Amino acid sequence: MLFGVFRTAVADWNPIPSASMRPNLLEGDVVFVNRLAYNVKVPLTDIVLQQTGEPERGDIVTFSSPLDGTRLIKRIIGLPGDTVAMRNEQLFINGQAAQYGAFDTVAETVTTVGQLQARRVSEQGSGQAQAHRIQLLPQLPARRNFAAVTVPAGHYMMLGDNRDNSADSRYFGFVPRALLIGKAERILVSANIQEHWQPRFDRFGMKLQ
Repeated sequence: MLFGVFRTAVADWNPIPSASMRPNLLEGDVVFVNRLAYNVKVPLTDIVLQQTGEPERGDIVTFSSPLDGTRLIKRIIGLPGDTVAMRNEQLFINGQAAQYGAFDTVAETVTTVGQLQARRVSEQGSGQAQAHRIQLLPQLPARRNFAAVTVPAGHYMMLGDNRDNSADSRYFGFVPRALLIGKAERILVSANIQEHWQPRFDRFGMKLQ
């Protein structure tokens, strides 16, 4: 019982079940989640007792979906008060265009579709401490454009790094702070689920960015 309380209030681990955070998180990764990064909560609830830190743009976080309560993992793109827009896949935060770096092209297998060519680029939004990689799949239908929206007070905008293959704030809206579970800080262990769960030792202990 004490271990269960620890997992729901202090620290937790989160298996990655889908491709929505590729190329940074892969199916079969298990990430360490710091539940005290932002809030102290009553165990097994979303009741916040005390705030412990401020989420930052670029953080990878776990949270409960405002749509159906499913636990999700995405990246914070918009903070409270930010104005965010997307034009032809390019982000604009508070009127400033995100910066994009050189990319490579890799073969990516998408469930129910097959093998596609994926473009991987670095993205750094305004006010973000460092760039992170995202993946683009131009062949898939996706919401690559939306008009400027302002993130309400106490809410956050989340996007997946696999930008064209992620159900995120473009579909379920903004996420209230009370639904944040914790900050994903590093990969604990990893196994290739398509290769008989062979360990991916090079990913063990990898810090997320």
